[in-house]
Amino acid sequence: MAERDQNHCPVETALSIFGGKWKPLILWHLLHGVRRFGELQRLIPGITRKVLTEDLRALERDGIVARRVYEQIPPKVEYSLTKYGSTLRPVLAALCDWGSKHERRSAKVPKN
Repeated sequence: MAERDQNHCPVETALSIFGGKWKPLILWHLLHGVRRFGELQRLIPGITRKVLTEDLRALERDGIVARRVYEQIPPKVEYSLTKYGSTLRPVLAALCDWGSKHERRSAKVPKN
């Protein structure tokens, strides 16, 4: 086995797909159903149109998110998790659970 293979960490692979500042939030909102672009932008304060577009495209390329375009005027585009993307459901639920526990723990810890 090559040295690189011995040092490979699967967490690195996972984070390369859905890590970063915005992708987990995009995925969290898509867990709750189909969303339009503008809806995602409103649900994620601080994300720019450019970054949302880039992250959705990357998630689509990786087979995590599906993009459905309706040929109408004005154009309508919806995003949803693919079947493969839905396999992230327990991962995101665990992160949410940990975050909630951390918030409660942090609230109990006195600040200096």
